[in-house]
Amino acid sequence: MVVLVQTAPDFDRVFAALAHHTRRDIVRRTISAEEGVLELASHYPMSFAAVQKHIAVLERAGLITKQRIGRRKIVRINPEALLVARRLLDRYEGLWRARIDRMNELIAETGRHHRTMETKESKR
Repeated sequence: MVVLVQTAPDFDRVFAALAHHTRRDIVRRTISAEEGVLELASHYPMSFAAVQKHIAVLERAGLITKQRIGRRKIVRINPEALLVARRLLDRYEGLWRARIDRMNELIAETGRHHRTMETKESKR
């Protein structure tokens, strides 16, 4: 019997991988088109080995996959991993927007309270 276990996404690994500008650019490029590792390396002013290390970090985070086609290793985006990251960011955005809305309500209430107090004092 085979039991499939759904593991929680490793958010730390995903966001750590996306923290570096070269890796974000690799993700951007793989969203636009599939490229081989060698073609990707040609875009950056660093060694081939350094680009391979960046690709390995993205692969461990689940953001990209590599597939061998003939002699080439094609790098592809994993859109599901990006959606997971986006959902988490959307959740945080919702929390912060709710807090900002609540702060705006409190500021408006404070302003109304001060105007009411000023009106009462001026009638005396």
